Amino acid sequence: MPETLSSHPIEILLVEDNLGDARLTQEALREGKIRNNLHHVRDGVEALAFLRREGEYAKAPTPDLVLLDLNLPRKDGREVLAEMKQDAHLRTIPVVVLTTSEAENDIVRSYELHANCYITKPVGLEQFIAIVREIESFWLAVVTLPNRNEHAA
Repeated sequence: MPETLSSHPIEILLVEDNLGDARLTQEALREGKIRNNLHHVRDGVEALAFLRREGEYAKAPTPDLVLLDLNLPRKDGREVLAEMKQDAHLRTIPVVVLTTSEAENDIVRSYELHANCYITKPVGLEQFIAIVREIESFWLAVVTLPNRNEHAA
């Protein structure tokens, strides 16, 4: 793992309106092997405010990874993804779409909007935790992420 990431926790933004799924994600990441700080917002408007460091999120860290649900109140995940990838300061942040939708049009549209991967949430508790751990294993241990300190807005 690159030295810059091993010495500091990975910053993860979870954009999820289902509090149960958010808790499960938090628990799975807490028990994982990679040090991380999980930040949780419940809708697309809050997600963009966090990413742009607006209002109550003025001191928010720039995430190393975004876990994004598609079906969100106020501003859905597709809109969040589109705005992120159009913003020069946000477009290099990897986005993992983690959603219940298995619709082919959602999958295609997410990739058209430059999602880095698309994962359908499994229904079972154990499978959900296993998926989150796989995300952690791949995105936080295998992949080399950009150094956010050098690219902070």
